[in-house]
Parts: sequence; C-alpha cells; structure tokens
Amino acid sequence: MKIGFIGLGNMGGPMAANLIKAGHEVTVFDLSAVAVQAARDAGAQVAACPKDAAKGARTVVTMLPNAAIVRSVLTADDGVFAGCDNGVTIIDSSTIDPHTSRVMAEAAEKRGLTFVDAPVSGGTGGAQAGTLTFMVGGSDEQFESVTPVLKCMGKNIVHCGGVGTGQVAKICNNLVLGITMAGTAEAMSLGESLGIDPQVLAGIMNTSTGRSWSSETYNPYPGIVETAPSTRGYTGGFGTDLMLKDLGLAADAARSAKQPAYMGAIAQQLYQTLSSRGSGNLDFSAVINLYRMG
Repeated sequence: MKIGFIGLGNMGGPMAANLIKAGHEVTVFDLSAVAVQAARDAGAQVAACPKDAAKGARTVVTMLPNAAIVRSVLTADDGVFAGCDNGVTIIDSSTIDPHTSRVMAEAAEKRGLTFVDAPVSGGTGGAQAGTLTFMVGGSDEQFESVTPVLKCMGKNIVHCGGVGTGQVAKICNNLVLGITMAGTAEAMSLGESLGIDPQVLAGIMNTSTGRSWSSETYNPYPGIVETAPSTRGYTGGFGTDLMLKDLGLAADAARSAKQPAYMGAIAQQLYQTLSSRGSGNLDFSAVINLYRMG
C-alpha cells in the first residue's frame, strides 16, 4: 500500500520505518533534514510538502507536535487534504484535543476523505519495536479499515469509540502518567534523604503497593533501570515540554467538562517549573531533579 507519513520525530521516525519494513511504499515529509535522511536511508521516498506526500497514497499518517500544526498540515494550500484522492484515510497519531480531532474529521468528510484519531502509548522503545498501543477514535468500519496499517507499528490496537475518543483515552492515560512519575520522584527522593539505598527502596516499591510503570520500567532515579532515560542523563524518551503540553490538554478538557483535576494541576505546576528552569527538552522523569537539587 502507498502510505504518506508526515512527522518524523522520536516517535514518527521509527513508526514510518516499521511501515517500510512491513512492505509498504512510504513517502515522508518533515522539516528536519536529519529525520528525512534517516527515513530515506530506511527506504522511504521523500516529498517536498505534505500535499506531495499525500499524492497517490491510500492512507496518510500524521504524527505532529500539537493541534495547530495538525490543522495547518491538513488544511494548508500545500497540505494533506489538497493532495489526497477521494476515499483516502487519514490517521492522526498526534496527541491533541478531542475537539480538533472532531473538527478535522468533519472537514475531511466534506472532501470525501476519512479521518480517525489514533494517538499512541509505549514511548520511543515501543515505536522502535513496533509494540505501541494505538487508541483509535472512529466508527466500527473505520476501525477495521485502519487496523492492518496500525498493526505494522503497534501490538495493541484499541477501539475507544467515535472520533475524538482516542484523544480522550490518551489524555487520561498521560494524566495518570504525569502524576505517578511525580509521585515516584517524590518518594525516591524522600527515601534517599532519609538514608535508604535507592535500589532497595525501588525493589520494595516494585514488589509492593507502590508499584507502577513509572517506578518499575521508567524509574526516575539514575541507575535503577538500565534502559530508562534517567540512566543516560534524561536524554531521549518523552520530553518534559511534551508532558507539560499533555497535562495542559487534560486541564483544558477538565474545565470544559466541569470536572476537577486536583492532582493533575499540581503535576502541571511541577513540570512547568522544570521547563522554566531550562529542562524542557529532558525526559519528563527529570522531574526528580526538583526534589534532589531543590
């Protein structure tokens, strides 16, 4: 199948590579020359703009930083909509607000196109290994249509409901993630200050009721988990500014639903402080530095 892929960041690059490995003919676009070259080396064709990436494709995948960029990439004069043939399916794997997903789905339908939201979870490791979880918003028929493509990039393909519900699931999941990481960082730092070996404390937490993905797989204390960003100076992984963006989406959604999000608000303040200190590009587990360094 001919697939257009737009957005070759830490997640999008490996995702596009896995589509190529699965035998698809992939045409990519990104503003980063380095990312584009990596995709070319993996076997992708390179387009000069999103419109050209969409030409001749049966499916277009977008993996972009925020809602404003998604809108622009899809609707600009040289955007995806302008390059798509009738009946093309657009899979947006960006993490954005549910409202924008629904607006883009309506705009796509008017042009004879299909739009589904399919944000992901699983981190850069999951993107590289092709084991991502996709949270899909769309009709039953649309879900069945996009599943074969998504299975080339992920292991768990979940139908969440209508368009926008994939984004709802992602926002809620990352709300929990931001909170549990902050809690794990707070506990690990407290234990260190009280004199317990961090390895011992992590081992106890991970065999007790304090266990979570943040403590077991992605522990923020350096040296606890060899593969975690904390062990390599908080490089790679999921950036603090991206977590801050996602917590902002959760806060906005909570306000629109008149639903309190007390712990989310506190977590948002923590990551905002970390970002304001110049660490926005570090993995979000660097939040522990607020506790260890003051």
